[in-house]
Amino acid sequence: MLYGAIEGGGTKFVCAIGTSSQNVLDSVVLPTVDATATLAACVEFFTTAEQKFGRIAAFGFGCFGPIDLRTHESTHGQMLATPKPGWSRVELLKPLRSRFSVPILIDTDVSAAALAEWQLGAGRGLGSIAYVTVGTGIGGGVAPHDLTTRRLMHAEMGHILVRRDAREQDFPGVCPFHGDCLEGLASGPAIQARWHCQLDTLPPHHEAWSIIGGYLGQLAATIALMVSVERVVFGGGVMANGLLLPHIRAAAENALRGYLEPLSQPGALDTYICAPELGTRAGIAGAFLLAERALTSGG
Repeated sequence: MLYGAIEGGGTKFVCAIGTSSQNVLDSVVLPTVDATATLAACVEFFTTAEQKFGRIAAFGFGCFGPIDLRTHESTHGQMLATPKPGWSRVELLKPLRSRFSVPILIDTDVSAAALAEWQLGAGRGLGSIAYVTVGTGIGGGVAPHDLTTRRLMHAEMGHILVRRDAREQDFPGVCPFHGDCLEGLASGPAIQARWHCQLDTLPPHHEAWSIIGGYLGQLAATIALMVSVERVVFGGGVMANGLLLPHIRAAAENALRGYLEPLSQPGALDTYICAPELGTRAGIAGAFLLAERALTSGG
């Protein structure tokens, strides 16, 4: 059984065809440009791949959001208002459905990554996890979750408000909707706007590490308090070298102040807040899992 998988990010789209994430026959990385060109390039890849490898049975699509995931609405699969220029109100599934008459399941890219880390990676064997990606934007998803359950929309963890660090009260934030929400303060573009470089180019003793880690630690504490998952996994480009994790754990401990007893034990946060095991493969692996679900659920 062949599946098509798409991981759609704000910087790049990854398309792959295979029988699973462990058996990928071909893949391509495409720059995220305007919506029409990007989605057309995805369709072109899968059209060529089908001619080479055979018929695709179903698609899984994990995409940056926000996305209308209400399956009972005619706007299902539509991109909602987004900071990404030219992508608001785009019908993400239309190009695929116009070319391929097979089931397609769409979810956010971070929820797809959460699904993969839960089944195949850092959450393997646990009852639940949250996955947070920190890069061009900040997003979070929880696994498992039922895509058939009617919700207002998916989680938008990157746009919660956090307490401002006293060292940067004058920084307005970069989110065009909220200014100083979590994404406005701790995403890659926020780091660039503040220090004019990427975080991993700054020395380990620079205050940026504890500032950004402080904001993300508040998020980890909020997830623990609200969702009570068994592990929180932090991935994405800003997290790549692992140096933020100790700052996130310290800030989460400070925010929780011993209130959650399972996390107040010595060393508990060292395993509770961790890096992904699948690394950069989590998103596309999750898209393959979505494709498998699409086939069993009818998409």
